[in-house]
Amino acid sequence: MAHRPATILLTRPQADAARFAQRLRAHGVTAPIEISPIVEIVPTGAHVDFTETTGAVFSSRNGVAMAPAQDLPAWCVGAATAEAAVARGWQAVAADGDAEALYARILADAPRGPLVHFRGTLSRGDLAARLTSAGIKTQETVVYDQVPVDLTEAAKSLLMRENSLIVPLFSPNAAAVFSRQLRTLEGIAAPIHVVAISAATQEALGDLPCEQVVLAAKKQANAMADAITRLLDAV
Repeated sequence: MAHRPATILLTRPQADAARFAQRLRAHGVTAPIEISPIVEIVPTGAHVDFTETTGAVFSSRNGVAMAPAQDLPAWCVGAATAEAAVARGWQAVAADGDAEALYARILADAPRGPLVHFRGTLSRGDLAARLTSAGIKTQETVVYDQVPVDLTEAAKSLLMRENSLIVPLFSPNAAAVFSRQLRTLEGIAAPIHVVAISAATQEALGDLPCEQVVLAAKKQANAMADAITRLLDAV
């Protein structure tokens, strides 16, 4: 029987998945890519008063997209989020990819508050409370919700086949949702190779049976793409 190439299953929200698919193609990846979002980003319509705010905190690109554009300093979790913030007029600086690095960067810069943390319903790191306790007054505004969405029929079909499936997961929430959905399916035959952006993401998979879980070298999209490229050569 001829070897069938692995397929990459992208489960990020549609726009993020499409951008990452383009990144993979730019890395020279020619494997089939299937997009099946398992989370939908829904705006909450929260109102923000910038009267006294001196800057913002963004822990995701979605926060940038849902927050009002302003010409103010913004501390961003990573380079991609900072790029999105700059595109919307913010004076953005990037941390090194996770909530702890973002917290440390803000403490090091010691801005005069108050700041506002634009976040989703699910958020890690308790940034606003910790920054406030450290003397940098920070409020938080929930500007979007992360609503679980079922895998598409095409994605489920891939899971029932015997060729390998590579699944990049970019957050603990995505890992938890993916794991829950797979536990409801019967007849899964595909060897599943997960590429996790962090140890917390790997942990959120629980005891989901996988062929392997590969951790990205950094909590960045390029590092995820590099890990996928290496994995494609091995499966």
